[in-house]
Amino acid sequence: MTGLQTLVYKEVLRFWKVAFQTIGGPVLNAMLYLLIFGHALQDHVKVYDNVSYTAFLVPGLAMMSLLQNAFANSSSSLITSKMMGNLVFLMLSPLSHRDWFVAYVGAAMVRGVVVALCVLVIAAFFVPISVAQPVWMVIFALMGAALMGALGLIGGLWAEKFDQLAAFQNFAVMPMTFLSGVFYSIHSLPPFWQLVSHVNPFFYMIDGFRFGFFGQSDVSPWLSCAVVGAVLLAVCVVALHLLRTGYKIRS
Repeated sequence: MTGLQTLVYKEVLRFWKVAFQTIGGPVLNAMLYLLIFGHALQDHVKVYDNVSYTAFLVPGLAMMSLLQNAFANSSSSLITSKMMGNLVFLMLSPLSHRDWFVAYVGAAMVRGVVVALCVLVIAAFFVPISVAQPVWMVIFALMGAALMGALGLIGGLWAEKFDQLAAFQNFAVMPMTFLSGVFYSIHSLPPFWQLVSHVNPFFYMIDGFRFGFFGQSDVSPWLSCAVVGAVLLAVCVVALHLLRTGYKIRS
């Protein structure tokens, strides 16, 4: 294998070796959300016509799991290598910063997509799942996974210890994910919070992904695609720049 292929293989194998933790754990969390919220609110919340609240939850939970795990994979891999000191061996290899980017982001996308697929498969045992626009579903899944993988790369480069990375995830990634319409439609919010939701890029990823299932969404999927695409481009440019300059990995 080439150096790039080897690095991709190593990054995928890193999370696959502990799949019970990296895949099983997130899937279990998503199922608990589905069972608890679905049971509590099934008869009290109606979002789309002919779509039960439990069915409405499934795409949001799958996408939320995808985003969180894509971020966790690239960020944890990089910060672990920095803390353990074995990143120097990768720096000595004839790999370009583009190779690093493709390997870390690619492996993050694989983990995110695998977790999301597992959530959908297991959720299908509890609620019927149909896909109205599969192309949109795939587009937003891949764009969301790539965006969060690149963002995780930035977080891993910036953080110098696990506490800083945890703060980045707990105070930025988690709130933006939970406040993106996973459990509700933003049309049920007061005007101010609707405005706040519209400046949250996570909302567009989840809303566009949900459109792929129901053919209905809070905003146009074209608008969501444009917003997510612009944010993805910006994050990738920043991540590539930091890798090229060796930010916090070269003295």
